Amino acid sequence: MDVNVEQIEKYLAMLGEISIQFGTKLLLAIIVFLIAQWLINRIIKVAGIAMEKRGVEVTLHQFLLSIFRVILKAIQIIIFASMVGVETASLIAVLGAAGLAVGLALQGSLANFAGGILILLFKPFKAGDVIEAQGYVGTVVEIQIFNTIIRTLDNQRVIIPNGLLSNGCVKNLFIESTRRVDMTFGISYGDDILKTKQVIEAVLVANELVLQDPKPDIFVSEHGASSVNFTVRPWTKSENYWAVYFGTMEGIKLAFDKENITIPFPQRDVHVIPAPQQD
Repeated sequence: MDVNVEQIEKYLAMLGEISIQFGTKLLLAIIVFLIAQWLINRIIKVAGIAMEKRGVEVTLHQFLLSIFRVILKAIQIIIFASMVGVETASLIAVLGAAGLAVGLALQGSLANFAGGILILLFKPFKAGDVIEAQGYVGTVVEIQIFNTIIRTLDNQRVIIPNGLLSNGCVKNLFIESTRRVDMTFGISYGDDILKTKQVIEAVLVANELVLQDPKPDIFVSEHGASSVNFTVRPWTKSENYWAVYFGTMEGIKLAFDKENITIPFPQRDVHVIPAPQQD
């Protein structure tokens, strides 16, 4: 079998030329890859410092840095593949289709994910706040990306999806510096209304936790079926809410007993009518 030496030399020359061209591209791509790696680390570091200075929530801080790193890494890989001659259009299309499929499969999780981002960004509440949401009242223990964990007043642990919190009503009970404590007390119709107001006012003045500015509201709010009802609304610092509530409840009961003011309870008079006697 005759060997065509010229043809072999031609193929070897072409192979050498291709190798030189590909080697040059590969070397340049590796250099760009390493430079991009250095830039990514610098960008992540600067972004982390900026978020720390702006007081971004720790959970959101770490999550955003992870997202930035993944996005920059993806760009880095696409650039590298493009420089070595890989067709990137089809690669991007495949990644997009895969992302769409994953998104459709994880709709609920994505809703909770988006809710977590909104909560961490806009901060309607933070760890340590007492909130009322989804039928639960408790202290926020931790805000995660997908869920928020609260500890109820009776020390139960409740995990609430962030999608529900971001789209539902959330009451932040003690976010303001002061709160009004609303209470209702009933007295009998035979008791003196003016004297009762003086007794209630004296109880509130004696309580150091009750603020006198704004002045507490004391007024007759209802003529009930068995009592004249007083609405009492003292103000206090948010952290003293329960101390004022329970202290006022106890103080007014003791003061009413001392002043012989009756706290009525529902009563019903039953009249027994004897049956007519038969002849």
